[in-house]
This record gives sequence, structure tokens and C-alpha cells, in this order.
Amino acid sequence: MAYIYLFLAIFLEIIAAIATRYTDGFTILLPTAITVLFAATSYYIFSLSLKHGMNIGLGYAIWSGVGVLSVALIGATFLGDPLSLLQIGGIILIIAGLWFVQLTEKKGDGESI
Repeated sequence: MAYIYLFLAIFLEIIAAIATRYTDGFTILLPTAITVLFAATSYYIFSLSLKHGMNIGLGYAIWSGVGVLSVALIGATFLGDPLSLLQIGGIILIIAGLWFVQLTEKKGDGESI
């Protein structure tokens, strides 16, 4: 159940981030309302994932990584945002980092520093 809440929170956060682009500095009502409502709801649902056993470090790593990755790809694919080779490299590093986080979580023996 924790992962269902987590991915719902991520989805809402992505919508909030994209809506922010259209707020014109929070001066246009509808995208501003969408941004605020979806961002607040996203945090609330993220808290439910924590309540249902999600580790906060793992959850936040997944939430932020998938959010950044998704918004960057949506921006580049649908909104005309350019991606440099350095940015693409960063996206690849995010994917690798999420994979490593998941790998240690599934194995259950992630070492502490």
C-alpha cells in the first residue's frame, strides 16, 4: 500500500510542477490553484506512504528522483524545453541512483555509512 500512495504522490507532484510553468508567478488563478492544491495533496499522500511503512529516505529518494526525471522528460518531449548532453547525463545518473536504491531495498541488506 505504501508504494501505491508513493506513486500517487509522485503523479500529483508532477502535475503541480508542470502547472507551475503556467502560473506566471502565481498571478493566473487556475494554474496557481492546481499547483497549490496538487502540491499540498501530494505531500499529504506522501505522508500516508510513510504511515504505511515506507522508509522516509527511500520514499523521498524515489519521489524526488522520479519527479525530476518525469518533469524533465515531459518538458523536453511536450513543452519544447531543451536538454543538453550534461542534463541528459544527469538524468541517466538519476535513473542509476534510483536503480541502486531499489536494489538495496529489495535485497534488504543496504549498508549504513
